[in-house]
Amino acid sequence: MEGMIELAGILVLSVLAQWLAWRIKIPAILPLIIIGLAMGPLSAFISPSGSKLLDGDQIFSGDLLFAFVSISVGIILFEGGLTLKIKEIRDQAGVVRNLLIFGPVITLVGGGLAAHYLLGLSFRLAFLFGALIIVSGPTVVTPILRNVRPNVRVNNVLKWEGILIDPLGALIAVLVYEFIQTSDLENADTLEVFKEFFITVSAGIVIGALAAFFLRWLMAKNRIPKYLRNVVALGLVVFAFTFAELIAHEAGLMSTTFMGIILANIKVHEFKKILSFKEDVSIILISVLFILLSSRINVDQIEKLGLESLILFGIVILLIRPLGVWLSTLGSSFNWREIFFMSWVGPKGIVAAAVASLFALQLTTGESTTINTEQAELILPLTFLMIVGTVILQGASAKPLAKILKVEREDPTGFLMVGANENARFLAAFLKEQGLDVLLADTSKPNLAEARKQGFETYEGNILSDNVFDELDLTNLGHLMALTSSAEINSLATKYFEEEFGAEKVYRLSSKKEQEVKDMDFPANVLFTGSTDYLNLAHSIRQHKKIELRSFANEEEFREMKKEFKSSIIPLFLVKDDGKVETIKRELPDYSKGSQLAFIPKA
Repeated sequence: MEGMIELAGILVLSVLAQWLAWRIKIPAILPLIIIGLAMGPLSAFISPSGSKLLDGDQIFSGDLLFAFVSISVGIILFEGGLTLKIKEIRDQAGVVRNLLIFGPVITLVGGGLAAHYLLGLSFRLAFLFGALIIVSGPTVVTPILRNVRPNVRVNNVLKWEGILIDPLGALIAVLVYEFIQTSDLENADTLEVFKEFFITVSAGIVIGALAAFFLRWLMAKNRIPKYLRNVVALGLVVFAFTFAELIAHEAGLMSTTFMGIILANIKVHEFKKILSFKEDVSIILISVLFILLSSRINVDQIEKLGLESLILFGIVILLIRPLGVWLSTLGSSFNWREIFFMSWVGPKGIVAAAVASLFALQLTTGESTTINTEQAELILPLTFLMIVGTVILQGASAKPLAKILKVEREDPTGFLMVGANENARFLAAFLKEQGLDVLLADTSKPNLAEARKQGFETYEGNILSDNVFDELDLTNLGHLMALTSSAEINSLATKYFEEEFGAEKVYRLSSKKEQEVKDMDFPANVLFTGSTDYLNLAHSIRQHKKIELRSFANEEEFREMKKEFKSSIIPLFLVKDDGKVETIKRELPDYSKGSQLAFIPKA
């Protein structure tokens, strides 16, 4: 009964932590760990019996805890593998490529040596720690970048590093751990160690590849009903993990990681449907794991960290990270301020904690005769120290640091069009001619196909979905125009993006009902003085097919135009003398010298 209450408590607390993270706009990892520590080791100080309020070992005992954590980490690594596309690595700038080469090597070696000489860890455990702190991850980097909004170059480098280094770092950590385990054989010679290592890695790669191609075949042949696709995909991940473990111990993590990487790089029918399961299952697993594993840390383990651990933390963020970024940017066009900022932002993420928890559990409960159990117990609290420390320190200081270094981006001028219909494409074409970035978002495949045919960037999906901010690159976009035929969607879209872009930079078409009401006092964000709805705009576009530009010699001529054309034109944009484009909202803007009014006659 007690275990059931604790399990229910973890689920409730995990939901609370995710909501709190969303509410105050911080990475979810932080409240999850804090709640886990508060309900686990820290609660022992206030408990009359001196026991924890929440203890993962009381819920899952022995092998059951090991199995749950192992499979959960396998699923998390599968999801990480799904983000790693070889094409994206090939297309990225040299700095990102260098960060993926130099960064892991320097962190592995530097972190390992520092842990060995500062904390006295054996070389094997020290380098395992170095491997664990390689990963960063989009779950911690993305919220920081969204809050700071650094310039485009810095934003792109940090974003892609965070996405790509997650599965790569996890893979390196798995490889290091495999080597530790396979070299931990009594009286084993070097040849035997490498033989075991090769078998483990090969088994993981082969089984992961077979599972990925089998899932692709099932999807291509339509052997799975739509409502079971997510479940089957998840089931295959668990099967691949378990089968690989049966062939070679510790090959399961390798298999799920490679399964994700392969699926990300081969054409799979309705691939996005496979990805959708992560929004639910992965969030639940990550949330439960963090609270569960944080609660397992004991007070005496935290006390063992001491001053040396804080020095190690300082070395990682003040020496190892800057060295990796500096080497990666040699010969690039990045200035010292941008390099300094990128050196500072390198928070550790969810995969680091999950993999560290699994390895620590295996190392402290296994039958190893050469691994010091007391030293192995330090791996988990050390990794959590790195995670909490980097998320708090870098998350809180990144924005003021960006201001001091002047690496914040200028207000983006691009447009996100909600809808890829003919109205949106017509207006987007004009904005593109003015040199502005435009992205058209829609769920209609024909609309999107036509938009791509005309050379526009597109996004296929629900613009109101919870994960849209993770999937959309809003780096160059600062305005939203809701142009669908649905008044409800237009209204919801402006409200949804109001906080992201600002209330004065989100606009929508007036609705048919608003058009029918005489002397309607339109909202401030309604487009084109409220003079048209979706259908009227479409009719005008079909009839005139081209936006006209009119300039004005003086302010009086501009005022006369406002009277003369009030009911006969649809005013769209004001193109200013400096090339900036101002969208016409409820009111026509004031006259400015050299500006031109972009409009189309009403149908």
